[in-house]
Amino acid sequence: MAIHTILVTGANGQLGWELSQLAKSYPAFKFVLVDRTQLDLAFPETFEKMIYAIKPDCIVNTAAYTAVDKSETEKALAYTVNATAVQELARISKAFAIPFITYSTDYVFDGEANQPYLSSTNMDPVNYYGSTKSAGETLAMEANENTIIIRTSWVFSSHGNNFVKTMLRLMKERANLNIVADQKGRPTYAKDLAIATMKMIEAMNVGNTMSGVYHYANTGETTWFDFAAKIKAIAGLTCALNPIETKDFPTPAKRPAYSVLDTSKIEEALSLSIPHWEDALAICIKEINAN
Repeated sequence: MAIHTILVTGANGQLGWELSQLAKSYPAFKFVLVDRTQLDLAFPETFEKMIYAIKPDCIVNTAAYTAVDKSETEKALAYTVNATAVQELARISKAFAIPFITYSTDYVFDGEANQPYLSSTNMDPVNYYGSTKSAGETLAMEANENTIIIRTSWVFSSHGNNFVKTMLRLMKERANLNIVADQKGRPTYAKDLAIATMKMIEAMNVGNTMSGVYHYANTGETTWFDFAAKIKAIAGLTCALNPIETKDFPTPAKRPAYSVLDTSKIEEALSLSIPHWEDALAICIKEINAN
C-alpha cells in the first residue's frame, strides 16, 4: 500500500516540529500535523473518530509524556500517555492496515551495561518513566505486530525545551555550573532523527518491510559534562563548569549510568550514515542563534 498521507502527533514537540520543517522537502507526502489541542494522548478514547476522519496511510507518534521526574508522582497520566495511548494508536493502525511508528527511550534499560545496548536487549527500566515507555512498546507490538519502535536518547533541537537550550541559557546567567559527569549516552539531534524517520517511510513506500525495534542516536558517546563543555565551546561562553557525580545531584527519578544505544540495525536497514553528535550540535546552535 502506497503511503500518501502521514499523520504526525505531537506536532509542537522537538521531533514533531522537526518533521513539520521537513514536510516541504517531501512533496510526495501530505503531512497532517496535530498537536495536543487536536489529539491529546491523555484521552485515547478520542483517537478513533479523529483518525477515521483523516484516513492516514501512516501514523507517526512523536507525542509522549517526557517529564521524567514528574512521572514518579503523575503515574496515571504518564502511563496513559506513554502506554495506553500508544496501544490504541497501534490498534487503530492495525485496523487500517497501515504502518505505525512510535518512539521510545534509552531509559528502558537499567544502565548497568558497559557496551552499547542492542535493540534486542531485554528491557529493565530503573524509573517509572522508563517503565511506562517499556509498557508502551510491549502493548503496541501486541496490538499491531507491524509496529515500528525507534528508541532514541538525549534529544535536542533548536525548538522546544532540551539540555542544549537550558545550558545556553544558564551559562549566560551564571558564573559556574555543576554538571553530572558519570552518566554516559549518545545525544540525538531531532532533525537527524526526523530525516531517518522519513527514510524509513520512503523505504516502506517502495515495498520494504520494516517492523520491530530500532535504535537511533547521533554517533559518538559522551557524558552530560562533556556535552555541556562542547556547548560552551561552540557558543563561546565563559561560564565555569564543574564535574559532579550523580549522587551529588539527587533527582526523584533514578537515571541510568550508561545508556549508549547501538544503532547498527537502523544504519544497515536504511544504508544510513549518521552524523556525529558534535557536528549536529554545531548546526543546532547555529540555528538557535539565528532565531
